[in-house]
This record gives sequence, C-alpha cells and structure tokens, in this order.
Amino acid sequence: MKSIKVEGSEKGKLIGWFEWILRDKNGNIKSIGRTKNLVVTAGIGAITGLMLSDVGGTAFDYLAVGTDNTSPSATDTALGAEITDSGLARAAGTGSQETDTVTNDTAKLTHTWSNITASKSIRELGVFNASSGGTMLARANVTVDVSAGDSLTLTHKTKLSAS
Repeated sequence: MKSIKVEGSEKGKLIGWFEWILRDKNGNIKSIGRTKNLVVTAGIGAITGLMLSDVGGTAFDYLAVGTDNTSPSATDTALGAEITDSGLARAAGTGSQETDTVTNDTAKLTHTWSNITASKSIRELGVFNASSGGTMLARANVTVDVSAGDSLTLTHKTKLSAS
C-alpha cells in the first residue's frame, strides 16, 4: 500500500476546566477555585458524533459532583462516587458560549446548588449528557468541603482551538 503525504498540518486542541465558588448560608465566599479536567475517551467520541447529522448525539448539559478522589483516567465513564442526595444531585446547567481567542471558541456550562442540606467532602467533578447515566465528557479532582446551608456554583468550560 502506498502512503499518501499530506502537505501542511492542522493541530487542534480540546481543553476543559472547572471553576467553582462556594458560599456560606450568608453569601460569604468560603472558597474559589479552578482546576483542569481530563476529557475522557467516551466524551471525545460523543463530540465527534455531535458534529455529524448522520451520527448526532446529546449535548453535554449536566454537572455532577462526587466523593471519590481517584485520579481521572481516559477510560472513565462515570464518577467514582457520585453524590445523589443532600441537595447535590446531578443537575442541568445553563449553557452559553464565550470568546477567548476566536468568536465562540469556548462552551460554558454553569449550575448553582443552593439548597445543600448536609456536609459533604466533594473530591470529583464531572460533565454528562444525561440527568442520570449517559456519557461523561470530562472529570476532575478537587477538594471542596460543603456544609448544610452552603451554595456551590460550578462552571465547566470547554475550549476548542486550532493550535
């Protein structure tokens, strides 16, 4: 088989990160943070499907938190120990686009859990395309300790770039 040389090259990159603001019951900021995430293999496959009308898929509109501190792996398909109680269950976020380098190169998804009813040690964050189960796009580890009465605003950003 003869190889074909492709002239020039294009390098694309998909990067993502989480940002959070934790507030106490009086609205005072307890912590603010940002951490890079790992875009998992299943998420990459789902994104390429979303690009094609013949394949399609479901948008990544849900944010989730969990208690497992195991490092993210490309083969992850779920959080290690997703929280489903205490006002911290997986939730639909509000999506928008932002411009960093070129117009609308960054997708932004935000949700605020404002009715936290118990203390939890959040150690993982995830983005999904369903209210339960579904495909995970990305996962990250964090250390965020919430208490009853706190509110947590979580934002996930995904940026596509050509280099």
